[in-house]
Amino acid sequence: MTSNYKSQRIGVLVGGGPAPGINSVIHAVTMEAYRNHCEVVGIYEGFKHLISGELKSVSLTPEKVAYIYGEGGSIIHSARANPARSPAGLEQSVKTLQAAGITSLVSIGGDDTAYSASQVARYAQEKMGVPLQSAHVPKTIDNDLPLPGDIPTFGYETARELGTRLVMNLKRDAATIRHWFLVLSMGRQAGHLALGIGQSATAAVTLIPEEWPVGQVRLQEVLDMLVTSMLLRMLQGKPYGVAVLAEGILENLVLSDLESLAHVERDEHGHIRLPDINFLDILKNGMDRELAGLGLKMKMVKHMLGYELRCAPPNAYDIEYTRSLGGGAVDFLLQGKSNAIITLQQGQIVPIAYQDIINPETGRTAVRNVDINSYRYQSAYKFMTRLKPEHAHDEVLFENLAGLTTLSKAEFKDRYAYLTREK
Repeated sequence: MTSNYKSQRIGVLVGGGPAPGINSVIHAVTMEAYRNHCEVVGIYEGFKHLISGELKSVSLTPEKVAYIYGEGGSIIHSARANPARSPAGLEQSVKTLQAAGITSLVSIGGDDTAYSASQVARYAQEKMGVPLQSAHVPKTIDNDLPLPGDIPTFGYETARELGTRLVMNLKRDAATIRHWFLVLSMGRQAGHLALGIGQSATAAVTLIPEEWPVGQVRLQEVLDMLVTSMLLRMLQGKPYGVAVLAEGILENLVLSDLESLAHVERDEHGHIRLPDINFLDILKNGMDRELAGLGLKMKMVKHMLGYELRCAPPNAYDIEYTRSLGGGAVDFLLQGKSNAIITLQQGQIVPIAYQDIINPETGRTAVRNVDINSYRYQSAYKFMTRLKPEHAHDEVLFENLAGLTTLSKAEFKDRYAYLTREK
């Protein structure tokens, strides 16, 4: 920096749940801004205080952010406050930013935060005549934002790597004690994280919501899949294993199966608070019941995989990735541009206009689901221990599986053969 002149005052805030790499974005924003003689203000807890007319902030300098790129979490914290819930919230947010002299805003978050930022910028520009620039850096360990070219969202690769190591530890524990782990992985509606972890750790079976049409997951079918996977492992002389399930299975259960879960809390954006629903208890109790009906008893241990992944120190991939995104966001703003999500495509920063990715009616982006026709999914599926279409006419297999239970071969086929149908 050759001058103390500040040509712009850039605000940076974080919304939604944590993801590895947030601090690296903040680091890059600060360093690139100061390289261009701009001041950076770190806004605490997203839009939470802006809505009420307060600016709780910290001046960010190269010295203050020097080593944060390798740290998990967010030095300016995060919150799920939604200014777009009312015109008053939008107006107050703009007024607070304007009073603080903030001319540009870099938001870091998922689809909800992107929508909040887009609406604040739009309200400022169209309703109040305030030239507030806006750039959004997308993040989520769920990897479910519809970025082009199969680009991962930052934080996903670190979460997958750490989750894989943890599941590999659980696999060793399962083999040592001869029991099963039921692992529920975060991933609101999509199964990217569960599949990435399950495939990388070679879990016995991984179930994701994309295997069913939207909203048509049946709890009984999930239980049947798990039971038969356990029986297949028993035939291999392995009465133990790890099953990984995406939490999106819960959100996609048919309505009749969700009736008992109707009274649940929702967050600021209307999403069911999935971690507050004890889906693992529902699964384990169901499994205990199913296995007892077959004359079997297996020890199962429940494990939720999620929060320990969100604030992990970013791996090398996510550090490099987020430094590019943070620097790209500042460069975009300094070009006088606004209202876009910042992406990195084929080594180049490519902004995507808010209106091209956010549905104005729902305020959300489309969900990027796992493509179960892709080779990535099919290769993972091949190695899973589960009943598949190739087993449909394997009479010996069905006889051997039935022999592990109190059912006859005919009874067993009548109950479980539907799992071999092509979906």
